[in-house]
Amino acid sequence: MTETEPKTAEDLFRFLDSLNIAHSTKTHPPVFTVAESESLRDEIPGGHTKNLFVKDKKDQYFVLTVEERATVDLKTVHKVIGASSRVSFGRPEMLLEYLGVVPGSVTVFGAFNDTGGNVTFVLDEDLMKHDIINGHPLSNDATTSIGRDDLIRFLEATGHPPLVLKVTD
Repeated sequence: MTETEPKTAEDLFRFLDSLNIAHSTKTHPPVFTVAESESLRDEIPGGHTKNLFVKDKKDQYFVLTVEERATVDLKTVHKVIGASSRVSFGRPEMLLEYLGVVPGSVTVFGAFNDTGGNVTFVLDEDLMKHDIINGHPLSNDATTSIGRDDLIRFLEATGHPPLVLKVTD
């Protein structure tokens, strides 16, 4: 496996197992929007996530992981997350290079592919009220459920100690 080849869901699950982090994954048809994924709610308990891949003018990259129905004010969120300027969405090429995923599959679990530490991960305070957090395991045709505290342990183990901040309205 080369450095640039994104890791797979199976690699992610092995990594979680190596950390003794309990996780469960449910496969489903690919979902690209929150609306499409809402059909899965009855089957998968916990907080469901929406992930925004953004950057500031100095090319600092962030993944904002929030509850799926929450809104993020992109005009002001930079003040909360410590960006140098207003943020805009990151380009798909950078998403693939840093997190190993394509648009529609942005996930907090992408930290696993960011071996260069290029991205800061921000978890919304409201999302972290859930005991279980759900995210795509590097592709949007499955949902992986993990404990809130284990998600933080996972991020720390990938070298991405997360910022837990109030980033939603």
